[in-house]
Amino acid sequence: MRKQVHLAAHFPGVNNTTVWADPRSLSQIAFSSFVHLARTAERGGFDFFFLAEGLRLREHKGLIHDLDVAGRPEALTVLSALAAVTDRLGLAGTVNATFNEPYELARRLASLDHLSAGRAAWNVVTTSDAFTGENFRRGGYLDRADRYRRAEEFLRVARAFWDSWAPDPFQGPDFVRQGAIRQVTHEGTHFGVTGTATLPGGRPVIIQAGDSDEGREFAARNADVIFSRHGTLEDGKRFYTDVKTRLARYGRKPYELKIMPAATFALGGTEEEARANAAAVRLQQVGPQTALAFLEQVWGRDLSGHDPDGPLPETDPDDGEGVTQGRVPLGDRQAIAAKWRALAEERGLTTRELVIEVTGRQTFVGTPEQVARQIDEHVQADAADGFILVPHLTPGGLDDFVDTVVPLLRERGVFRESYTGSTLREHLGLTR
Repeated sequence: MRKQVHLAAHFPGVNNTTVWADPRSLSQIAFSSFVHLARTAERGGFDFFFLAEGLRLREHKGLIHDLDVAGRPEALTVLSALAAVTDRLGLAGTVNATFNEPYELARRLASLDHLSAGRAAWNVVTTSDAFTGENFRRGGYLDRADRYRRAEEFLRVARAFWDSWAPDPFQGPDFVRQGAIRQVTHEGTHFGVTGTATLPGGRPVIIQAGDSDEGREFAARNADVIFSRHGTLEDGKRFYTDVKTRLARYGRKPYELKIMPAATFALGGTEEEARANAAAVRLQQVGPQTALAFLEQVWGRDLSGHDPDGPLPETDPDDGEGVTQGRVPLGDRQAIAAKWRALAEERGLTTRELVIEVTGRQTFVGTPEQVARQIDEHVQADAADGFILVPHLTPGGLDDFVDTVVPLLRERGVFRESYTGSTLREHLGLTR
């Protein structure tokens, strides 16, 4: 039997993915935009709708970074509103485990799961960033080694609250029978909790997006879905094998964790047209200002006088604090610069062309038939269980995919004709 493809929709607007200059690009904060993409995903039979999170506006050279997200309503608030205008689509929100409390977040997620009749999902993320921490009462941040320990304990406490109500707690429509609610008591390194949950809730689906060894191990122990960045066939197969192999040590089966890389796409009537569309999108995503901002992030200094259509700077990167706040560090600046210089010299690339090359490209490019085949090949080759699609337009960037690629996946017998269940766990083939 051929494996079934799982698909999810990522609301665009993060980093420079969205092409804001395109006249078809609309608001990334208006509720109508969220509704459009969610309903398109549900029309296409997707498993879930995914929202990223930003706890602080990023800064570049001491100013709010105007080439990034302008701001966005809080994720669970948006998803709760979407629960009223969708029927089957899963609703996944990124919520930070470093700057929240287990009981409070468990309650909010149980509320979303209750209001949506079992469609909630939590993308568990951590932050080791003092800049972001300044927005919170406690300030500061956790060392990298501690953030996953806190997340692990956080999730354990949250699950204790979710599991504290009996499966059949009610006596009549309005009353809870005696003994149906168990008190939660926890004393650990990060949390000391004694209390009771105010709402019965199933377990929301747990999503994890870390790629470090700690992140992979956390996913193998705890996650139902891992949101990976390994979109190529060979990288995907290596990641898939590594993570699925880890499951056995926790008594889990391979089907109990779905691996869904982020993926972009470019469609065309012919392969040549699709490739031209992909190239045009990349040029729009990485304009001159964006190219310089990426360069300054690596070089750690102001390069406003540098020509983005010229060669890379001759000066070496500055290993100091840098000029960007709120982004995940890219790594060893000197090593990255050396790698970039070698690639630019080998390929004869300008600064902007190099940034386009190293910051990713469309995962799937071709006619609808070619893209459907590529997606199917990745899943059947165990490079992924499916993909979280990130369109470059807000909010209509998924329309063509649903209208042209989804029917072809159905013809191949690898994607549902319609929903057969009502909960997100049922869509993903997961048990309670």
